[in-house]
Amino acid sequence: MSPERILPADPLAFIRQCVGERKVFWTYHVNMRLEARFIPREAILDSAGEFQIIESYPDDKYLPSYLVWSKYEGDVFHILFAADVPNSHVRVVTAYRPNREDWEADLKTRRRRP
Repeated sequence: MSPERILPADPLAFIRQCVGERKVFWTYHVNMRLEARFIPREAILDSAGEFQIIESYPDDKYLPSYLVWSKYEGDVFHILFAADVPNSHVRVVTAYRPNREDWEADLKTRRRRP
């Protein structure tokens, strides 16, 4: 059964609070991806102060989700968080280093395809 779909009043604050309090569930998918992409969990957990929401998906399949830009020790990466407001935690769905072919120079703006 999927959790009740409730949007956080302030998604960035909710994500930062959950990460700060270590109320984070790591999906099987992200565990495989982090290892293959050489992104340590600590990079996600310790960079919450850098988080910036760059895209929102309030109607995502299971829970509202947010694509977050972050930076850790000079390394820029994106994290997709699903917000489970009723259960007060976030799920890390995936994380990756943005490709310059798909993202503008700021690595926060998706390039438009012709």
